[in-house]
Amino acid sequence: MFKPYGIIPALVTPFTAEGDVNEPVLRKLVGNMIDAGCHGIFCLGSNGEFFSLSQEEKVKVAQIAVEEANGKIPVYAGTGANSTKETIELTKQMEEVGVTAVSVITPYFVKLSQDELQQHFKLIAEAVNLPIILYNIPGLTGNSLSPATVIKLADMENIVAIKDSSGSFDNVLQLLEASRDNFTVLVGTDSLILPTLMAGGGGAIAATANFMPKVVVSIYEKWQAGDIEGAEQEQRKLRALRNAFPKGTLPSVLKESLNGIGLQVGDPRLPVKPLSEKAKKEVQEIVQDYKSAGYI
Repeated sequence: MFKPYGIIPALVTPFTAEGDVNEPVLRKLVGNMIDAGCHGIFCLGSNGEFFSLSQEEKVKVAQIAVEEANGKIPVYAGTGANSTKETIELTKQMEEVGVTAVSVITPYFVKLSQDELQQHFKLIAEAVNLPIILYNIPGLTGNSLSPATVIKLADMENIVAIKDSSGSFDNVLQLLEASRDNFTVLVGTDSLILPTLMAGGGGAIAATANFMPKVVVSIYEKWQAGDIEGAEQEQRKLRALRNAFPKGTLPSVLKESLNGIGLQVGDPRLPVKPLSEKAKKEVQEIVQDYKSAGYI
């Protein structure tokens, strides 16, 4: 079964001034990730504003990503929804589109038991053929997959990995302790990329890679080469951008930073507002610092 690894950018979804999916810019973004040596691309995640996209738009974004990647790197697509039925339906559509694997976020709004979460993912895995990455982000969903539940789900052949965006390194360590050789732990908190790799994780699904893919890829490459000090230096370069994220609602800061380097991904989709003028100025100062340092 497919085994994910490396640096996989969690792509933003570019929008036009009218608020539609911006196909040329999305193609450019995918091309940038390939040129930077990324090990895959992940569309329709949290930073991709999956929660604001229609079913038709999700399929369109995935089709563009698959076409542009053209078999050069794996394409991952988020298919999680609040109902098991809807998740299965979208995952089957993604299989027709030709994505490599899917990421399935836990349902949100309704607080579920571990038994209910296990059943949800089990039924999805039984209904589809694509490799599945569990997506744990309890701060946004209100539902957290426990390590015990994850290890039970890992027994299913096509559940191949978990993306943990809990922000807790202790949680990552518990998952690594519970996981097996055929199951990969990926981190979704960019400040924990190197610590997760050093602890035995397989890589990261990283939002900051939209903006500085070569830097994020360098963390992985230098770690692989045994250059831990060099990897730590690359990891530190992400700090200024990550520290700016609280200046707006996800993914407004990330989108503004990309706009600032000439990749016009547009504004987030309402109700997420663009940054205030003050915050825009502060983000553009950070972007300029990165440019001056030669990081982008």
